[in-house]
Amino acid sequence: MTYEEFIALPEDGKRYELIEGELVLNPAPVTKHQRVLRKLLTRLDRYFEERGGGEVFCTPYDVVLSDETIVEPDLLVVMSERASIVREKRAHGAPNITIEILSEGSRRRDEVTKRRLYEQHGVDEYWIVDPAIDVVKLYRRMGTGFEPAVELNTESGGAITSPLLPGFALDVNFIFAE
Repeated sequence: MTYEEFIALPEDGKRYELIEGELVLNPAPVTKHQRVLRKLLTRLDRYFEERGGGEVFCTPYDVVLSDETIVEPDLLVVMSERASIVREKRAHGAPNITIEILSEGSRRRDEVTKRRLYEQHGVDEYWIVDPAIDVVKLYRRMGTGFEPAVELNTESGGAITSPLLPGFALDVNFIFAE
């Protein structure tokens, strides 16, 4: 399937992605997933309201990485220097940060396939948030590829920080608290 075929699909209330030409149905998120998403979105949105320099988007929002790959990250951050990728209905190009919140139906795709795609298409940071085990893994671009930057969990504690977001710190325990 191509980009043109993908965007011509009739609306059926389901969420799809196009992964290297293959149409993939995304499962509906569970309650904890939604809570984690809300907390991340709220804190990132507040950061940009206070400091400017970019904006955060949340699902459902398509990101066109190529004619054969249209993904729908749970959250994405677009800094001002990449603002031109944001269009009326979707982003066309690599966000600075993509964030995926894992679910049982998306775990392998998010950790393997989408990590590779984000790396190949120029995303600067990829955050994988796993609410099943209360872990956040951050990958940062080093040269042409991602390197593991940090892994945080509720046992060891710590805060998500990023060189792309000066002054931003989000406690891992807050993210997973119910």
